[in-house]
Amino acid sequence: MTQQTTVRAVRIDQHGGPEQLKFVDIALGEPGPGEVRIRHRAIGLNFIDVYQRSGLYTLPMPLQLGMEGAGVIEAVGEGVTHLRVGDRAAYASQPPGSYSEARVMPARCVCRLPDAISFETGAAMMLKGMTAQYLLKKTLPAEGLVAGDYVLFHAAAGGVGQIACQWGKALGLQVIGTAGSQEKCDIALAHGAAHAINYRTEDFAARVKEITGGPGVKVVYDSVGKDTWEKSIDCLRPFGLMACFGNASGPVPPFAPALLNAKSLYVTRQNLFTHMATRESTQAMADDLFDAVLTGQVKININQTYPLADVQQAHRDLEARRTTGCTVLTL
Repeated sequence: MTQQTTVRAVRIDQHGGPEQLKFVDIALGEPGPGEVRIRHRAIGLNFIDVYQRSGLYTLPMPLQLGMEGAGVIEAVGEGVTHLRVGDRAAYASQPPGSYSEARVMPARCVCRLPDAISFETGAAMMLKGMTAQYLLKKTLPAEGLVAGDYVLFHAAAGGVGQIACQWGKALGLQVIGTAGSQEKCDIALAHGAAHAINYRTEDFAARVKEITGGPGVKVVYDSVGKDTWEKSIDCLRPFGLMACFGNASGPVPPFAPALLNAKSLYVTRQNLFTHMATRESTQAMADDLFDAVLTGQVKININQTYPLADVQQAHRDLEARRTTGCTVLTL
């Protein structure tokens, strides 16, 4: 007989604003083959949660939100060998569902969390940290990246941005970060950016050309989307790569490939979960991230913490750009 337990979770029944985030009771059974049940200790907040809630990314309703979390394994299903009951664990995962006290989910996405890394840090770092990992290690221009190369990273004071600035510096890259205030520019500089540009007061394309002495950067990492697209293209040197991985300002409108012709540019639209398609690739990325954190190359900054009960306010603050670094929801 399958044992069931009831837990509280945050769900939406239709797309809309933060007011759509409602608490419900859900029943959890035992994990099936290839699954685990995890009891959350902390939950990560990410901009993709806003995309899913608002309808920019559409998923079937009702929808339980949340893409990353950390906690303790309560049960393991048949065929799961890398996790045991009682293990500390963390994940970034499709499908969503971390806005909950506990959940049953695919074990493929879940990794053992080193004892030296707290649950809060684990919840804050998995999606954002593995995003930074695949960008800097796998999403590379045709000519590659070597120490001393310039790269442009938008939203450099955000959760992914702060990790990428630190990791980029450790790799010897000259990271040029952009942000929407001097305070956020100072944050980017404090976390390893070689230069920071306030895009509200400066023309970032002109400033990038000045910083690089004219040629521009080898790659632009852009999670902003529509508002930065055109000038980002202008920032690239010949054979440069425009690497889009988000739409904080809205999706990039359709464009003619001829736009890329003058400098023989490349464009890619990346998705973390393509990189995490297998258990082996997920673990390799997580191991690289864990190593960067444990050796001090990357520090995970949790600058905002909210009780899960205050999830609506957390979404409001994230959308209003009132947050920096990582945000964690606690239970």
